[in-house]
Amino acid sequence: MLLIVRLLRESLIFAFQAIIVNKIRTILSLLGITIGIFCIISVFTIFDSMEIAIRTNIESLGSNVLFVQKWPWAMGGDYPWWKYYQRPETSLDDMREIQKRSTLTDVTAFMMGVSKTVKYQSNYVEGVTILGVSHEYDQVLPFEISDGRYFSSLESTTGKAVAIIGNNIAEGLYPGVETVGQKIKVMGRNVEVIGVINKEGEDMFSNSNDDNVILPINYFKTLVDIRDMDATIIVKARPYVSNDELRDELTGIMRSVRKLKPSAEDNFAINETSIITQGFDALFGTIGIVGWIIGGFSLLVGGFGIANIMFVSVRERTGIIGIQKALGAKNYFILFQFLFEAIFLSLIGGVVGLLIVFILTLIVSQAFSFDLILTAANIWLGIGVSAAIGLISGIIPAFTASRLDPVEAMRSTG
Repeated sequence: MLLIVRLLRESLIFAFQAIIVNKIRTILSLLGITIGIFCIISVFTIFDSMEIAIRTNIESLGSNVLFVQKWPWAMGGDYPWWKYYQRPETSLDDMREIQKRSTLTDVTAFMMGVSKTVKYQSNYVEGVTILGVSHEYDQVLPFEISDGRYFSSLESTTGKAVAIIGNNIAEGLYPGVETVGQKIKVMGRNVEVIGVINKEGEDMFSNSNDDNVILPINYFKTLVDIRDMDATIIVKARPYVSNDELRDELTGIMRSVRKLKPSAEDNFAINETSIITQGFDALFGTIGIVGWIIGGFSLLVGGFGIANIMFVSVRERTGIIGIQKALGAKNYFILFQFLFEAIFLSLIGGVVGLLIVFILTLIVSQAFSFDLILTAANIWLGIGVSAAIGLISGIIPAFTASRLDPVEAMRSTG
């Protein structure tokens, strides 16, 4: 143990001497390691941060929630839309049958939407998403109401002309005015505002309730013909019920409702958030490979730089090596001494690269509304890669130093 500590101390001293005595040469040699670690870790930091944000947004939909729809979700690859185009739309009747027959479902809700302009007196907001939802909507896709309340069961059942609006709609139509109790004109009809959704901001998919107007589905269908509109049945599983179990039950119910023969294909889709997650996993995996390739070239150059420093160091310290051997130093002592020195030099370059990445994360996080996070895993990855490059680059110089003949080495001092 004492020997290892001594080796580490001496190697660290020699590494710093290499930087102090030959500043320009050493800095230029370490630049490759710094750039390589910066490239790799910055790529991983960006996409790890994106992945965290995306997974957070996906999980907000609920990991135990399935979506019964006409169109299946897909992330890349072939998408035979012509095959799905002829499918019937999901309907309120489908939702009612699921509610009646399902034993694994906790809550079921219905949702569809259109984009329209909404008005209040001379104020108007364009491109607003008007959602028609069943009463249980807030239980499967919850949101926070900052002012007012949610629909009552009676309002949902009777289709009363009431609305819950997003924060941006409230600010655009009623600046400086109490919003709850006001009238909003939706598709030419006056609707009473009973609630305002707390400001959310856009997620990674540009989704937000801030620009939504939510109506009871039984009122919504008096404004538009819902028969040919894309709709979604949102199904939340009971506790301890897996998505696979719920999917199997929903498939059986929907095939029965649609009166499909055993040999017929499903004419509906049952989607879940894991489809999105798996698609992004593949995307991030590909981008990670690109990051390794880009950084790999810089690390290769940096590795040659470290090897060059070590060969020069062996040549400059040949006499010292001879003296060490004459005093009884074993080959492995010399070998490890130079290996540790190479690793320390490489680690210095890697730590500088990590420091640059960390500074950039602080700048980006302050300048933009996106949290860029240098994770502990990426820090350890950067340190590990740096140490590995130092080890690989220092093997041949260290082995050369360890095999020097002590007599010949001491003669070189003259």
